[in-house]
Amino acid sequence: MQVTALEWGITIAVILGLFVFDFFAHVRTPHEPTFRESAFWSAVYISLALAFGGFVAWRWGSTFGGEYYAGFVTEKALSVDNLFVFLIIMTTFAVPRIYQQKVLLIGIVLALAMRGVFIAVGAAAISAFSWVFYLFGAFLIYTAVKLLRESGHEVEAEEKRDSRIVALAKRVLPTTDEYDGDKLVTRVDGRRVVTPLLLALLAIGFADLLFALDSIPAIYGLTEEPYLVFTANAFALMGLRQLYFLIGGLLDRLVYLSYGLAAILAFIGLKLVLHALHENTLPFINGGEHVSVPEISTPLSLGVILGVLVVATVASLIKTRGAAPQDAR
Repeated sequence: MQVTALEWGITIAVILGLFVFDFFAHVRTPHEPTFRESAFWSAVYISLALAFGGFVAWRWGSTFGGEYYAGFVTEKALSVDNLFVFLIIMTTFAVPRIYQQKVLLIGIVLALAMRGVFIAVGAAAISAFSWVFYLFGAFLIYTAVKLLRESGHEVEAEEKRDSRIVALAKRVLPTTDEYDGDKLVTRVDGRRVVTPLLLALLAIGFADLLFALDSIPAIYGLTEEPYLVFTANAFALMGLRQLYFLIGGLLDRLVYLSYGLAAILAFIGLKLVLHALHENTLPFINGGEHVSVPEISTPLSLGVILGVLVVATVASLIKTRGAAPQDAR
């Protein structure tokens, strides 16, 4: 897949332009989005993501188009689970609803920037060392097991992590417990201090960093093209703010989502290990020769990912039917 510098430049400019538009059109003036507003813009961004996949298929072929769609669906699913963590952070810091949009959008832009660094590092590592796929595969399988163990205890784990972040921030920064509109820094008795809004942003930024450690190896298990990895991540993050307000009440009902994501990560981890064996160059495995093992195709990967997500979602909704939202998790 040959992507010119001009195509990279145009893509990055368009993505940044969409985030700038989102800020000035919806976030600059603090307000709580209505259901209609959130639904409309969620549909717009998902439509853009799907249309971009069609462009990839037209420009570089259906194989790369399929890889993009598999990566986008996986990243979007992981992003939905991330929303639950964002909800915990917003609750922990008691962020007023009208200011949550600003925190989310800045956090999402930071997430994309951090993922850009991980994508570049991952691409360089893969290009230089084929055995990196062993590490990615093992890490994803470990993450899947960890996700299963923590399932049902997400609130406790996130609150404990947030308390550490707050304690560290308060040791090195002057802080206040009072909000001052949507300001990240304000003045108290003539001294500049950090507001809880900035602390919430730091917590979301740290959470985004941890999410990147899972998501980047996962998507590299579906495509080795940095351009597809970057665009799938960008489009998955785009519209995440609207999705937060659209399905916030539904998050508590997705009790089996963590199990579904664990299954997906384990599946991609297995796919990476099989690919690593197929490309093997490590001397202590089969004498440094390639190992004849079956490889999992992109269409099969996409089918498994979509199937697991559908089953996890339907099973969750059936399980929590009639239950109060706060009792679901």
